[in-house]
Amino acid sequence: MADLPDNDEQADGSSIDEISLTAADTGPADEIEAAVAEFEAAGVPDGDSSAFEEASPIETGRGEASGTGVARQKVREFPQSPGVYLFKDRQGRVIYIGKAVNLRSRAASYFTRPAALDRRTAELVREIGDVDHLPCDSEVDALLSEARLIKDLRPKFNSDLKDDKTFPYLQITTHDDFPRVEITRQPQSKGVKLYGPFTNVGKLRGAMGVLQKVFKFRTCTLDIVDGDERWRWFRPCLLHSINQCSAPCNLRISKEDYKRDVKRLRMILDGNKRKLVADLKSEMESAAKNLQFEKAARLRDEVTALESLSLRGNLEDHAQPEVFYIDPLKGLAGLKQVFKLDKQPRIVEGMDIAHLQGGETVASLVQFIDGLPFKHGYKRYKIRGVEGVDDFASMREVVSRRLKRLRNEGDPFPDVLLIDGGKGQLSAATEAMAAIGLEEHERPFTISLAKREEEVYVPGEAEPRRLSRHSYALRLLQYVRDEAHRFAQHYHHLLRHKSTFDETMRK
Repeated sequence: MADLPDNDEQADGSSIDEISLTAADTGPADEIEAAVAEFEAAGVPDGDSSAFEEASPIETGRGEASGTGVARQKVREFPQSPGVYLFKDRQGRVIYIGKAVNLRSRAASYFTRPAALDRRTAELVREIGDVDHLPCDSEVDALLSEARLIKDLRPKFNSDLKDDKTFPYLQITTHDDFPRVEITRQPQSKGVKLYGPFTNVGKLRGAMGVLQKVFKFRTCTLDIVDGDERWRWFRPCLLHSINQCSAPCNLRISKEDYKRDVKRLRMILDGNKRKLVADLKSEMESAAKNLQFEKAARLRDEVTALESLSLRGNLEDHAQPEVFYIDPLKGLAGLKQVFKLDKQPRIVEGMDIAHLQGGETVASLVQFIDGLPFKHGYKRYKIRGVEGVDDFASMREVVSRRLKRLRNEGDPFPDVLLIDGGKGQLSAATEAMAAIGLEEHERPFTISLAKREEEVYVPGEAEPRRLSRHSYALRLLQYVRDEAHRFAQHYHHLLRHKSTFDETMRK
């Protein structure tokens, strides 16, 4: 790993593997999907539907004269690409709709012997008389198409989605000067455009992350009014710094241009991507002919980004982990209440120090936005200015490097900076802030969380605070602290393996 003097190494996107409490959506359709996904993962190598052991007509309660054999044969001809599959009864009515990264593998898994043992799946399969499919460019398109079809056709076996308001929706406000895009389980009845319901909130978050990189819409709850010059003094959040929001909160985009982007987003959500791409290409060619090269270049980049959506076959790389065991917003609200903060925090960062066999010292930084891990904000540090094992000096170095870089690049400081450790580590962090010339009112709210007793140390307070074990604020802090520790240990292990490899090569 290269040693760059003051550049922070980006995270490798490794998965969170130490938090196992999962937020799940459950319902009849989910039971079917979960069961079939398990059968598919266990039984189909490389999307080969012939690898499935088919269930006999007796085991599934069907006779040979049923249409299931025809359906099974049709599934074998499905493409091995993303799309939506539709199961129909013998009268041709659609009774179930699902999405898939691999249409053939997914649809074929319903006709396996293991699937026949699942009561809900067997009940569905008994009624299948025919199948159909709708190819899609990517998993994102499949996710959106599935939601549209379920809403329009209201299939019998997707009944939990058409009726249950606790399932996630994508909601776009329509009365705001700068419309907000958000995921909600309690959709409004007026003043919004709704998409959904969706079957999986994790996949929906992934799709939203992909689309936000293209259309740069806002997800915050700020009440931004066009023409109010006071917003010019507002500092944009981190999403603008990483080019995922056009920062209407700082009036960096006009109302007209922002609404144009939202209109294009809605075209994608309505299934009109091809028309949008064609329109943009035509506009780009016209701009080039009129020597408007800057506009043409911007349109070219938008077309490239939209076309790249079809190359992203897997949403897992874009989805935030669904491993939070409380509502993250309750955790943020708890921090505001417990520590008497002026506003509810959005960006929380956590730092931890780890040692390589008592020698080389490394540090980690993890970033949470709106209470969820934001992997692109994860960073690693090699401690270079400290000899031996000195946690306090190491913490001073990493805090100094982090905050100096944010200040020099004009990026926002975190609302809360959590240090893994006790009073000594917290003092080291505040000393680093003073050393780089940060006044107290400029500093992020900084606290430390000690292990064992789970005591929270706050600057200026002689005694630590002991929050209730059931406190949402404490649970969020523990989550951030544990993730920082996990990420530091992961880096530690990478360096250890590299060191072992180098020693072996020298021998």
